[in-house]
Amino acid sequence: MNDGIGLLAVMVGGVLFTVMILRRFRKLAEMAERRKLENARLTEIDWEVLSQKARIVKQAPPEVRRKLEGIIEVLSAEKNFEACGGLDEVTDEMKLIVMAQAALLLVGRDHEYFPELRSVLLYPDAYTGKDHDGTEQTRLGESWDSGSIVLSWKSVVKGGEDLGDGRNVVLHEFSHQLDQANHASMGVPLLEKFEDYREWAAAFGPAYEEFSLRVDAGKKTVINSYGATNPAEFFAVGTETFFEKGMQLRERYPKLYNQFKDYYGLDPAEW
Repeated sequence: MNDGIGLLAVMVGGVLFTVMILRRFRKLAEMAERRKLENARLTEIDWEVLSQKARIVKQAPPEVRRKLEGIIEVLSAEKNFEACGGLDEVTDEMKLIVMAQAALLLVGRDHEYFPELRSVLLYPDAYTGKDHDGTEQTRLGESWDSGSIVLSWKSVVKGGEDLGDGRNVVLHEFSHQLDQANHASMGVPLLEKFEDYREWAAAFGPAYEEFSLRVDAGKKTVINSYGATNPAEFFAVGTETFFEKGMQLRERYPKLYNQFKDYYGLDPAEW
């Protein structure tokens, strides 16, 4: 009896050891592939596409564009894209346009390539979805903390081509992924140090309050009024404004701009 139990234990141990070894080899292979992608370069044709369809990316300084290339390649390779709502297919060019803009949110900071994100669902145009109370809404994009982002391709193209309107659905929804990394989605992404949260709150709180009052009063704002919905949307819309209307944001909300600048490690107002 004891011999049988001992043999079973050895067999189970051998299986577990084999599984661990296989997982280790798979992890090493994945790391090697990622390093290869990180050193990849975009082609001239790729950059020509981005100069038309993701203009904020092409506007970035040369040193930033150089760092973007590897991030774009990793994101395009590791995240799954799905065509939805009658979209025929997701082409490599479509992946490039989406991930080039998403990469802007990572290029200036330590990151893990949106680790919780697994899939990007593309619809050809606006689509309908149900709110928390079951009400159907027309949507241009959304970010799920379960690991998916949904985008309207028409909105992706419009936002990529017009870099001065402060609206970019890719920047918006991918910034939600950053906010959701702490499992709270309250307009406070993961920061490096405890004191960083105090500084964030000191800039974010007053800016959000003042902005919301202006929206309620029907006054003009540099940040899109949708940002007054809640702090999470203020962070996402603020991110769009930071990249597309950096000079205006810096002038109107300098402390908020500096927090975005420190967080993203970029200074778009100087581009």
